[in-house]
Amino acid sequence: MRKVYLDNAATTYVSSEVLAEMLPCFNTVYGNANSLHGFGREAANIVDRARDRVARAINANKSNEIYFTSGGSEADNWAIKGIAHAYANKGKHIITSAIEHHAVLDACKQLESEGFEVTYLPVDKYGLVNIADLIHAIKKTTTLISIMAVNNEVGTIQNIKAIAKTAHEYGVIFHTDGVQAIGALRIDVQDMEIDAMSMSAHKIYGPKGVGALYLKNGIRIENLISGGSQERNKRGGTTNVPAVAGFGKAIEIAVRDLSMNQQKLKAIRTYFVDKVTERIPYIQINGHPHQKIQGTVNISFEMIEGESILMLLDLEGVAVSTGSACTSQVLEPSHVLKAMKISDELAQGSIRFSFGKNITKSDVDYVVDVLEKAVNQLRSISPLTKAGRK
Repeated sequence: MRKVYLDNAATTYVSSEVLAEMLPCFNTVYGNANSLHGFGREAANIVDRARDRVARAINANKSNEIYFTSGGSEADNWAIKGIAHAYANKGKHIITSAIEHHAVLDACKQLESEGFEVTYLPVDKYGLVNIADLIHAIKKTTTLISIMAVNNEVGTIQNIKAIAKTAHEYGVIFHTDGVQAIGALRIDVQDMEIDAMSMSAHKIYGPKGVGALYLKNGIRIENLISGGSQERNKRGGTTNVPAVAGFGKAIEIAVRDLSMNQQKLKAIRTYFVDKVTERIPYIQINGHPHQKIQGTVNISFEMIEGESILMLLDLEGVAVSTGSACTSQVLEPSHVLKAMKISDELAQGSIRFSFGKNITKSDVDYVVDVLEKAVNQLRSISPLTKAGRK
């Protein structure tokens, strides 16, 4: 049976270049990066190189603005709660959007339970935050604004530079979840006026279990883990040298190959969407028609459920998602699609197709064939189809 993986927004494989960078760290350069002897210094050099690579990839001013974490969710939690607590004496109001990753939303909910006030901005039908809504929401007590750079379900790109500029005009710190943006967009934290940004390795052909928080020098943040001097005394714990090395290499490659990969993904996306719209009626493509990344397509199929499509595709060797992998076990309409004013019926029938750099037109042809078959099969037995016909 043929296998086609179209869930790259959930995770990617580890590329051979990244794996080659990591392997010596398991059994050759295996010292503790905080030890003072030669073995430790060798490991520390690898960590320093990775930190430099991450800093260069996003044009951070200095490499000490990069803090390694266990992933994007940890970086989001640390940024939201750590900055909020550090500036609580100035104010306890935070602004975010209704379509953020749950790592941001749940961190904000926790802060609300501690007495903080959180404003959840609405989005338009394309998933964009309105700058006028943002300005209207800012208060004298606002200390932090957190808006994601790219939505993980529909691929819409936010106007990050304008949002950051607005935040700074009112003296507010700006954080962005950049997990889906790295490798898909040119990110320049200085030009875009980003104060803090979360990143993750496993979305860009790096290892799982490692990410980073960019934190502009001068921005205060509460320490995350006590008990060690790692990450400038802010996140204690033995450094995961192999994973950190892999992340450094992965982000370097992502920036190096960005233009080539995006051109290929654009061609594949266009080919896929044209084929699907030509052969399958009663669908809706979600997200912004132009202001979007090339690797993600979210489609609602009328009169059927997304979970059923997913299972039938899986039987044919095709891997897709009904939304964020972090909420894939929750059989409820996507909070992102609901915020975009998409009906529960359409939201329940949505599938996210996220392409990787090795996808081919032959793969797409196979996927469209099995997708058309699955949709026709499900609609033939759907009570919603019968009701519509009546």
